[in-house]
Amino acid sequence: MENETAAAVANFAPIILMLLIFYFLLYRPQKKARQERDEMLNSLKVGSRVITIGGIYGTIVALDDEIVRLQIADHVEIEMARGSINGLAEAKDAQSA
Repeated sequence: MENETAAAVANFAPIILMLLIFYFLLYRPQKKARQERDEMLNSLKVGSRVITIGGIYGTIVALDDEIVRLQIADHVEIEMARGSINGLAEAKDAQSA
């Protein structure tokens, strides 16, 4: 009886190992990145310099839960979905823009 149990566990060991590898190499890092992105989007405020997913640099002049208004040049403002913000622009990026 014990041999059958050991054999059953041995048969499922590769599947369990693959699930653990999947969790630690794929799911966990993706969840952490998504959480960091959500925190970044929630921390946006008027005056922040950002870069969009499309590569446009701008300064936030107004925002609400879903829409962000960016000033990309003098007297030029665009509205974008809040989720289309890729991240905060770094100081060196702001100087080269």
